[in-house]
Amino acid sequence: MKRAETQIKTLLRGVDTDLLSPDERKAMASLRRLAADARLDIRDYELSETREEQLGKARDAHRVLTKLKATLIAVSAAFGPADIAHLDAQLEQIKDGVY
Repeated sequence: MKRAETQIKTLLRGVDTDLLSPDERKAMASLRRLAADARLDIRDYELSETREEQLGKARDAHRVLTKLKATLIAVSAAFGPADIAHLDAQLEQIKDGVY
């Protein structure tokens, strides 16, 4: 997830936010926040001490990853289609690994 977060931040740095609409700017900020939240949720999942705690953290991670993917698709016009496809596949693979 660290790698995916880094890729998202790199893509965001390449976007001129002055050219975006207010809704797009809000979505970009949300994308950065959701990427950080997903990374922290995955970390918490991996550090869980009990299965019950792990299942709770897995639910949290799935919810954030779903929001992250939806936001990524919503702002896809600002990025290249190859970048979006790669990140989407990467996030889906991470989501599949959390159970």
